Amino acid sequence: MTVTGFTFNAFSENTYLLHDATGQCAVVDPGCYSRQEQAALQEFIEAQGLQVVLLLNTHCHIDHVLGNQFILSTYKVPFLIHEADLGTLHSVSAYAAPYGFPQYQPAEPTGFLTPDQPVQFGDTALAVRFTPGHAPGHVIFYHEPTKAVIGGDVLFRQSIGRTDLPGGDYDTLIDSIRTQLLTLPDDVTVHPGHGPATTIGAERISNPFLR
Repeated sequence: MTVTGFTFNAFSENTYLLHDATGQCAVVDPGCYSRQEQAALQEFIEAQGLQVVLLLNTHCHIDHVLGNQFILSTYKVPFLIHEADLGTLHSVSAYAAPYGFPQYQPAEPTGFLTPDQPVQFGDTALAVRFTPGHAPGHVIFYHEPTKAVIGGDVLFRQSIGRTDLPGGDYDTLIDSIRTQLLTLPDDVTVHPGHGPATTIGAERISNPFLR
């Protein structure tokens, strides 16, 4: 599986395309809001000859969902979140305009993610791990063959996700990190929702929140 990242919107959110040798592609956390951002994503997909077959959200804070409706209207694909984050998704419409996104278009999921059911596209199967604390329905996606995690806003390089938003809880987040991320091998790469990639081993050793 190949992970291709884009950084979008005023929150510098990382959007990921996951694709494999079949050409099938899953879009994770599309933060593309402006026409220029949407075009950049679409042009890459077309240039690489990818077939978008799935839309996934690690969680549903505004910066991670701004492009959901664009992906759905463009590619007509299933859209999956964890059911516990449905309220988080619905709340975005109430604050999108005050946050500077008056053209936000809401989108409804077509199904829900569960930790006991892998997400599949092409030749790829992603394990779903439930990681609340930053958001009540946060999940991460783990691809064991390439040792890659799409981590949303749980674990960052030298930091962790904030817990002062509605539905956040510090102790829950730390427990999620210790049980769902630090149990992975040290050489697993974490592709976070903001900032540069890191590894489990690096954060196990030096992340100040995990000492």
